[in-house]
Amino acid sequence: MAEVTVRNVKKRYGTVQVMHGVSVDIEDGQFVVLVGPSGCGKSTLLRMIAGLEQISEGQISIGGRVVNDVMPKDRDIAMVFQSYALYPHKTVAENMGFALKIKGAPKSEIDAKVQKAASILDLGHLLDRYPKQLSGGQRQRVAMGRAIVRDPAVFLFDEPLSNLDAKLRVAMRVEIKELHQRLGTTIVYVTHDQIEAMTMADKIVVMRDGRVEQIGAPLELYDHPSNTFVAGFIGSPAMNFIKGKVEAPGTFLAEGGARLPLPEVSAEAGRPIVYGIRPEHIDIGEGGVAARVSVLEPTGSETQVFARLGTDSIDAVVKDRLTVQPGTEIPLRIDPRRVHVFDGASGARI
Repeated sequence: MAEVTVRNVKKRYGTVQVMHGVSVDIEDGQFVVLVGPSGCGKSTLLRMIAGLEQISEGQISIGGRVVNDVMPKDRDIAMVFQSYALYPHKTVAENMGFALKIKGAPKSEIDAKVQKAASILDLGHLLDRYPKQLSGGQRQRVAMGRAIVRDPAVFLFDEPLSNLDAKLRVAMRVEIKELHQRLGTTIVYVTHDQIEAMTMADKIVVMRDGRVEQIGAPLELYDHPSNTFVAGFIGSPAMNFIKGKVEAPGTFLAEGGARLPLPEVSAEAGRPIVYGIRPEHIDIGEGGVAARVSVLEPTGSETQVFARLGTDSIDAVVKDRLTVQPGTEIPLRIDPRRVHVFDGASGARI
């Protein structure tokens, strides 16, 4: 096991700079998820940690050793790719043990490590099969087994679940988390799926345009996002954002004319702000602000309500099984203690 330190790392392709001084500290045994939209630089950062991309400036160290000029094979890391990258002409056992075979390890050692990894991942009955005979989830477990056999200091995962269907993704999330708990190895995991990030990570690194927007524990980012980007990216369904201004202490006036309760913030009357409230923090009840229902989406355990507050849209998730027709007015209650307030110009949290 080993800690990973990324210090002021920059990456340029010719004159185009795609990474702008990224710094991340990953503790020994920690499960860290790099998350962000496509093109934010998360996979590039992972590949630089792996040594598959050269860094232009800065420093990366693994286990206290600077690895800027160290070849990937000498970094004591194992990477699990999105595409599985299995040899189609080799059996599961041969795929899992191939790296050790290349290193010249004795057959007895290879067999023992393959059997141990197969036991951890429930692959023992599949060792003689070929990749084409496996399901997507089984292939992904083989790719994970190949990494486990190497007994690396750091596991690197590059969107390993993106090719799986929704149900299998959930099952594999649990398997990877259990694997981490069992092995205790440092994991750096890349995904664009914030649900994966929230459910798996000890620490999340939210990236945008080659920069780190915020680093923290999942619930820390959920409860205290540093800006509107993080607030909108973390949480599903996404946070509601309504533009307007502080009308008076405790009152927000939306551009569309609606008045909503406001927590105590250091913002003077008339200041433009962005009012943020998560859909799950809105309920229906007396004393709420009148909203006109646009669409209802029942999911069984809850109902997602899309409504209009004047000219603004708002999304609520409620436990009630509503049967109201579109166009009906309902009272939406908002607890001001659940409201997030952001600066109207910069988007930074107030």
